[in-house]
Amino acid sequence: MEKKNWAIVDDDAIFHLTTKLLIQKQIHYREIRTFFNGKELIDFITESKNDPEVLPDIILLDLYMPIMDGWDFLEEYLPIRNDLPKKITIYIISSSVDSKDIERAKSISAVKKYIVKPLDRHGLLDIIEELKSE
Repeated sequence: MEKKNWAIVDDDAIFHLTTKLLIQKQIHYREIRTFFNGKELIDFITESKNDPEVLPDIILLDLYMPIMDGWDFLEEYLPIRNDLPKKITIYIISSSVDSKDIERAKSISAVKKYIVKPLDRHGLLDIIEELKSE
């Protein structure tokens, strides 16, 4: 698998740290960027929309954050995704076990998978295997 750009979007700095360390231990990557809410990420994507080397390949997206949550991010992202120079794969990583959230996520074509926190080594390895098969 070629080196990928990862984006971790969560309002929890500890989740940023642990997930970043997990990725660093498991695979070779190009860049791992962290964002504390969906607005930070949508702004980054908008500013970088013409630079596929900078855009994330994989987004690990929390649902419930202040300022702009994961659902609001997806609403902003979906209309622009086809204008981007590359496909971005989105995984929702949430502590919500609410079946409504899970079903809603499954109904969004841009979302590859819904994973309930915590994201552990096995969960990350599953993501990596899915990415290899694409």
